[in-house]
Amino acid sequence: MIIKRDFNYSPKGQNRQLHIYLPDDYYNSNERYPVMYFFDGHNLFNDKDATYGKSWGLKEFLEKWDKDIIIVGIECGHDGEERLSEYLPYPVERGYFSKFTGIGDATIAWIVDEIKPVIDKEYRTYPFRECTGIAGSSMGGLMALFAAVHYNQWFSKAGCVSSAMSFCMRPLMKDLRQSIISPDTRIYLSWGTKEAWGLKNPNRVDRSSRTYKCNKRVADYARSVGATVMMDCQVGGGHCEADWEKLVPTFMNFLWTGSAC
Repeated sequence: MIIKRDFNYSPKGQNRQLHIYLPDDYYNSNERYPVMYFFDGHNLFNDKDATYGKSWGLKEFLEKWDKDIIIVGIECGHDGEERLSEYLPYPVERGYFSKFTGIGDATIAWIVDEIKPVIDKEYRTYPFRECTGIAGSSMGGLMALFAAVHYNQWFSKAGCVSSAMSFCMRPLMKDLRQSIISPDTRIYLSWGTKEAWGLKNPNRVDRSSRTYKCNKRVADYARSVGATVMMDCQVGGGHCEADWEKLVPTFMNFLWTGSAC
């Protein structure tokens, strides 16, 4: 079942709707559940709620999946380009994103300090980091990666789908080197060949584009400190919900299979 509830986004004093998925037997059991937080929560479950009329189809996947889990989808702001500032964790000195004042760190702190305590209090969750994951696509993918790195004491799993990271590699890699990352951390990194920067042939696995190289830099460092990383090149994949939906089984199984919770 999907529950929609309003929640105050304290960095701006505005409302942000939460889209919360509970297993169908939630109210008929006393079980506790792991939790996964997703950015762009309006795009997860229902096509009618999705920005471009196509969702990730996450509800249909979860109903057939062999693991019960609570999903908390968090909406961004929809006024103009405010999503880009809310999902920008690093300052950018030049280029398109330099015009935005990034408040991504405040957004993650809001999730950790305000949303998570409410979810853990009002729903039967396993609140431990080992049972807590985060995911998103594009800027949301960057935010999921930032959360796994900078807030690793709260998140042990990150699904980083088509992450927008090439414009902020310097502060991202600096953050990686300065953060303490637990060796039980699992990070999924994906990109589609149709969105790969500088790739000439989108019909074969990418091992040369700028997008590949950025993801590989992150993966190599995370692995060097003991994290488990999966790099997933989606041949023919683009930057859209229809293609991200196809990745859901892969990254959910990678992140949660064998989990302690």
